[in-house]
This record gives sequence, structure tokens and C-alpha cells, in this order.
Amino acid sequence: MLRALMFILPIALTIYAFIDCLNTPEDETRHLPKVAWVFIILLFWIVGPVVWLVAGKARRGPAGGRGTGEWRRRRTEWVAPDDNPEFLNSLRDGGKERGAEKDDEALLEDWEADLRRREEELKRREGGDGPSRGDDDPKQS
Repeated sequence: MLRALMFILPIALTIYAFIDCLNTPEDETRHLPKVAWVFIILLFWIVGPVVWLVAGKARRGPAGGRGTGEWRRRRTEWVAPDDNPEFLNSLRDGGKERGAEKDDEALLEDWEADLRRREEELKRREGGDGPSRGDDDPKQS
């Protein structure tokens, strides 16, 4: 059993490091390009994965705030909507967007008027007030 563990553990470590390397973005790899790290992991069977885990990937700091400057910059990019000044300004400046709402209302009124006109025309045709459907075609005359 212990002999099998001597083979299974390095294989599992290699597979883990290989998948971790493939899933890591190029800008988070350190010291070498990502392709070079893949070759190191696969060619140097036990040493390659250990070197990747120790030195190859830029690790993030803990969530408590003691991290690298990159992590802190990334954290400030995501702001809740109620803390985002741009979002709050867009709510205050709703009057600019209301002009578009007026355009939509005018378009809706035009469609409704066109629909009423077509309904009245259809009622006239069905009621016999206007020409029948067969009379619309001038070729039949």
C-alpha cells in the first residue's frame, strides 16, 4: 500500500499543478511565461509541480485586508450600487432618460392610432359598409 502511495502522490500533485497552471491567467504567472511553466510541470515530474506551487503563481493575500497592492486595487473596482457615485448620479439625472420615455410614449400612441384605424377599417369591410374583399382586386373586374 505504501509503495502505491509513492507513485500516486506525485501523479496527483502533477495533475493538480498542471490543471492549476492551465486555469491561471497569463498575467498571474510569475518569473516565466505560462507555456514554460506547463513544460516544467510535465517534464520535471516531482520538482516541476512543487516549483510551480511555490514560485510560479502569484498568490493572493488573505481576505482580511493584509494582501498585495494588486488585490486591494482589484477590490476597489467592485463597488455596491448604493456606494457607486456613477450609479447614484445616473439616478439623479433621470430627466435625461425621461426624454427617451416620451419618445417611446409617442411611438406607442402612433401604434395605437394605427391599430384603431385598422380595426375600424376591418369592421367596415365585415359590416358591408365598404367594398368586399373580392372587389379590392382590379383584375377580377
